[in-house]
Amino acid sequence: VQLVESGGGSVEAGGSLRLSCTVSGSTYSNYCMGWFRQTPGKEREGVAIIGSVYSTRYADSVKGRFTISLDNAKSILYLQMDKLQPEDTAKYYCAADFSVCPFIATPAHFPYWGQGTQVTVSS
Repeated sequence: VQLVESGGGSVEAGGSLRLSCTVSGSTYSNYCMGWFRQTPGKEREGVAIIGSVYSTRYADSVKGRFTISLDNAKSILYLQMDKLQPEDTAKYYCAADFSVCPFIATPAHFPYWGQGTQVTVSS
């Protein structure tokens, strides 16, 4: 299984970016996929989760600004990020598991990860 991210970059505060994560090497009916982010010296934190049983969950800090979606036909996971703020600056990672999401989907739940893509938001 391989996850390849794209779409990161630099943007001014208030701007938008869309991250993509192409998932290959597996067919699946159940899934739990998500986006996480990490800054130097801090733990990786969950941003948004999408699952085959429940739809979506978001971190409080991004609710109303970020949207996670999955194109099942193309096996591409997206993260649309609007109204970006400097505190959103981080390396963003996509993650996947081919089972039902647990009640709390921590990074430890996911066996497959992308390489990460940097998002930098300037004020």
